[in-house]
Amino acid sequence: MKLKVYNTLTGGKEDFVPLEPGRVKIYVCGVTPYNHPHIGNARPFVVWDVFRRYLEYSGYDVLHVQNFTDIDDKIIKNAQAGNLSWQEVAGKYIESYFAVMDRLGVKRAHIYPRVSEHISEVVALTASLIEKGYAYALDGNVYYRVEKFSDYGKLSKRNLTDMQAGARVDVDENKEHPMDFALWKAARPGEPSWESPWGKGRPGWHIECSAMSLRYLGAGFDFHGGGSDLIFPHHENEIAQAEASTGCRPFVRYWLHNGFITLNKEKMSKSLGNFFLIKDILEKYDPQVLRFFILATHYRSPLDFSDDLMDDARRALERLCTAKDCLARLKLLPGRGPDAAGAELIAAALRLKADFIAAMDDDFNTALAVSYLFSLAKEINIYAQKPGGGEPPDGKAVQTAAGVFDMMSSILGVLETDGKTETDGKTADIMAVLIKLRQAAKESKDYKTADSIRNDLLQIGVILEDTPRGVQWKFK
Repeated sequence: MKLKVYNTLTGGKEDFVPLEPGRVKIYVCGVTPYNHPHIGNARPFVVWDVFRRYLEYSGYDVLHVQNFTDIDDKIIKNAQAGNLSWQEVAGKYIESYFAVMDRLGVKRAHIYPRVSEHISEVVALTASLIEKGYAYALDGNVYYRVEKFSDYGKLSKRNLTDMQAGARVDVDENKEHPMDFALWKAARPGEPSWESPWGKGRPGWHIECSAMSLRYLGAGFDFHGGGSDLIFPHHENEIAQAEASTGCRPFVRYWLHNGFITLNKEKMSKSLGNFFLIKDILEKYDPQVLRFFILATHYRSPLDFSDDLMDDARRALERLCTAKDCLARLKLLPGRGPDAAGAELIAAALRLKADFIAAMDDDFNTALAVSYLFSLAKEINIYAQKPGGGEPPDGKAVQTAAGVFDMMSSILGVLETDGKTETDGKTADIMAVLIKLRQAAKESKDYKTADSIRNDLLQIGVILEDTPRGVQWKFK
């Protein structure tokens, strides 16, 4: 099955065909670092991390670019309130972003451009738009002529009248059209500014992403991502700027947007005061639980956040951890030749691998992919409990199941962190000695010692289980 993605631009699923064979170029809108990242910030970066992992698994050479909007009104306001420089505020919260995303297992993008480091590209793109008649200077500001671009509104499926409601519109009564948006803002006292042909100033909100994506990916690159709230006006304006300047249509081949995170079915936002900082969530929940929670719902669907749903995610992840531990123990046992139960496990693993890939090929359906990982976990647990006359497991079956399980969990980025569910070699060796001592005590009818070993292990969170394939152990 060929990878299909839902393209916001066309409003339907399309076969993915990269601009360059074997190579994929991705631009994802990053954060404005004026505060610590909240859970709404986590969703796009976690899902795009999985998209990138799957594309790399599929054999593509991926170039992933994600910006920081380090010049913004909110950053300047926070800097003034705290008697800091805008660089200090942006730097602090960029570090905060990396701290929580690293904990969530989000791979670093290949390039993290900052607006402040790309002023020359912004100025050049703005000048190009003026030269082509798509922009005009006014009192030190530069505005984009939305009426000049005939395709304006094609991404958001709106007309100019509809767009005026609820949009970020710059207040200037002298603009040619109320929806004309700022490419360059004239300098104001006490704010950072740079030289330009139109006087000192700083970039508008939208021009930055067009300038930086064109700089690193060129026109016509493959994927552009972000939250649904960016479709209009930000991404709509990116298209207008880039396509008017370069003449390349489409500027981006596939636009992918994730759904909102809600609280009690209401969209989270700072203005409503119903948002949660990631760092605060991670004080209560393991980062892998939050990552799993995000991926268990299709990226385009709304995702409702609550403690109850996070607790459900934690319990679900524990079931996967149990299967991983079970595999680790089976791999430590001496393997033997094929048997009927092993053949069934191999068949199930290969079938579920194909199902998992089909789910990911269907618009990166992580929700369905997660269900196949659970199905494989169930098959592994069933195999471990099947009567085997005390004989070792089918070595090939265990190896095959483990390979598929690791492939699935690696693409999803779950079960990757070290913790109490991991079985390292030294721990396994120590447990093997303790199990051997307990077994020897039982054989010599020293049940007091055998029970003591079991109970002492239980006190430190280790559970022993007598199964048809011998004694198994796991962390509580």
